[in-house]
Amino acid sequence: MNKVLCETEFPSGQVFQIVEGDITEEEVDAIVNAANANLLHGGGVAGVIVRKGGHEIQAESQAWVREHGPVSHAKPAYTNAGKLPCRYVIHAVGPVWGEGNESAKLTSAVIGSLELADHLQLTSIALPAISTGIYGFPIERAAEVIYNAIQSYFLENPESVVRRVRLTLYDQPVIEAFLDVWRAEKGNGA
Repeated sequence: MNKVLCETEFPSGQVFQIVEGDITEEEVDAIVNAANANLLHGGGVAGVIVRKGGHEIQAESQAWVREHGPVSHAKPAYTNAGKLPCRYVIHAVGPVWGEGNESAKLTSAVIGSLELADHLQLTSIALPAISTGIYGFPIERAAEVIYNAIQSYFLENPESVVRRVRLTLYDQPVIEAFLDVWRAEKGNGA
């Protein structure tokens, strides 16, 4: 069972939570998949999503790429969620560490996911620690970028239909890095 470790409400009323657990068990409108541009879901979070949700997620992903081409950082794709308890999977492409301009690309992936959730009229979404696995993005830096992107989005879009964002993490060092950022932000009045 997933466990809320901390929660904060932004001035616009949206709630941000850091959750310890399995993103594939989140009962939200959509979960975000840390994807590659061709939506080949072999390993990491993507592989788990397809194994638990069913191979129709991979089939829909391949159809998306055939129709629209590779997915960019700023414009995620989405598919149905198969057997998962959510309605959609948003496939966000995070940057590979070392390719250049990584923080801006990660910000784009997070904001693009929130924009797509708004477009789909979703009220709740869960994200993983995008790019911190095999893509090698340093965890502490990713924690700051992801938190700041979410906070900025809601400050700039107070009318967003997205009311709850859950950052769902399973690895203790990643959890601690995100909690450290949250604590620092709370100390700054966030």
